[in-house]
Amino acid sequence: MATSTQTSLTDTLSYTDDGRSLTFKVGAQVIATYTYHATDEQYESPRPFFHPLTTLEGDEVTISRPWDHVWHKGLSWALPNVGDHNFWGGATYTRETGYANLDNNGAMNHQAFTGIEDSGAGITATESLLWTGQPAQPGKDGAPLIKEKRRFSIQLLPADNAWALLFETTMDNVSGAEIGIGSPTTEGRDNAGYGGLFWRGPRSFTGGEFRSEAGAGSDEFMGTRSPWIAFTGQHDATCRKSSIMFVEDQSNPGASNQWFARSSMFACLGSAPFFSEVVPLKEGEPLTYRYAVVIADGSLADHQAAALADAATAALDGWV
Repeated sequence: MATSTQTSLTDTLSYTDDGRSLTFKVGAQVIATYTYHATDEQYESPRPFFHPLTTLEGDEVTISRPWDHVWHKGLSWALPNVGDHNFWGGATYTRETGYANLDNNGAMNHQAFTGIEDSGAGITATESLLWTGQPAQPGKDGAPLIKEKRRFSIQLLPADNAWALLFETTMDNVSGAEIGIGSPTTEGRDNAGYGGLFWRGPRSFTGGEFRSEAGAGSDEFMGTRSPWIAFTGQHDATCRKSSIMFVEDQSNPGASNQWFARSSMFACLGSAPFFSEVVPLKEGEPLTYRYAVVIADGSLADHQAAALADAATAALDGWV
């Protein structure tokens, strides 16, 4: 595919497409790369992902394929317990086996971009994907399970140190049977309800600080519910701090859902709508989830975090 470039009406936000990934820039600064044709091994549950994500000052806030969990991919929509299938990567946790390699790692396959448009407020990509189970034999196609319509938008926020990635997914069951979406916690492992829009931070962010409407802290935010949650970490080399914030659309099923939040052993944060209860995905009844992920330079005081959350919520509300 030939490289294409589009510039927004502000003449600052642009993107390029190299046939494997979309890269977004503000001026000359790359702020996001979205790899839509993943080449990962089946064990890692190949899927599209955002990496690297950087602040407007150029500090990188994601890590991909860390040695401890090579299936962690920057920021991605990833689900570990989708019926009998794993769209997270690595071993699967079940009541019967604990963690075990079950040859059930599926893939989220990019089908096409049905549109990449500049609205003036930002650049929005609309994508169709087909989720398939692990093939019975190498080189064969896996069984189709879920058709997904995905949208995401890159937008600058009114604050001069922050931008937002708006994300929406609609999952439609095409498997022929109801699929229950859960987590290791719904399978019996305490406080392991990961699965959803998941972010893995740089190693230097270990020990950083979470913040929500409830105040600031660390691992005690695991499993909590709030409309938004932020994390601040510090970079090696530059010694600067950066923050990432998740804001949930309150029209999501079950909102406000729980958060998977960990400051140690490593920094990670994710929406977890299937944390403690299996959610059925029925044929003819798609599930839609929407979020804003804010990337900001510096740390966030209470009033700054609340203002960014308000700005991100307004961006979500205006994104139709």
